[in-house]
Amino acid sequence: MRDVETFTEIYYKELRRTPTGNNPVIRRFMERWSAEEAEHGELLNRFLAEAGFPVGTNWQAAAKAAIPVRYTVENYLAGMLTNCFGRYFSGTHMVWGAINELTTLQGYRRLWQLAAHPVLEYLLRAIAREESAHANFYWHIARLHLERSTYARRLARFTISNFWTPVGQGAKPQHETNRLIRTLFEGRPGVSFFERTVSRRIKQLPGLDGLNTISETIAGIALDEEAPEHILAGNWMNAPSGG
Repeated sequence: MRDVETFTEIYYKELRRTPTGNNPVIRRFMERWSAEEAEHGELLNRFLAEAGFPVGTNWQAAAKAAIPVRYTVENYLAGMLTNCFGRYFSGTHMVWGAINELTTLQGYRRLWQLAAHPVLEYLLRAIAREESAHANFYWHIARLHLERSTYARRLARFTISNFWTPVGQGAKPQHETNRLIRTLFEGRPGVSFFERTVSRRIKQLPGLDGLNTISETIAGIALDEEAPEHILAGNWMNAPSGG
């Protein structure tokens, strides 16, 4: 989670190459968002250091150096492709951002509940207040863009349904992001929590009602990756909890 917070600088640079990033309102927000997320990474790193975790002096550079070249190339090409859709893709960018910020927000909430550590809870509650503001911005700007255009709604639904992956995946190895998801949203209670706090909020956006991709993806990781029939059928609440 610490490393992914610092990757915001990379995401910001990627978005600046698109019409979305050139929108003056979004760009001003992104400048603030990038700075605050970097600070979150620093705060988490300080906690880890105080707790005795070996963090290293150049952990940011090491984390960025470990990002696969494939991820960088694919994101660059994806940016070129999405630019073909112009401002119609801005709604999709904002939906994607809302999903990731809501996931991060609720992930921190689950972490302080599971850890039951007073100092960590104090720190994460402070971070969560800013994450909540970020999520609200993404969600409301997404709603504005999706309300204006049927094409934008269809584009957002198609993209999220076919290409969305959990926050951090790609920049970090999949086995690491999967382990984090299993820890924070373990079993049916964890997946149900995710559905209530993340997926339902996204389904309230224009054109995204009934979109189960997000919960199904999380359920496929947190419950049992060996039971795809439960996930594809949307019956993840009745799927085996794994273990």
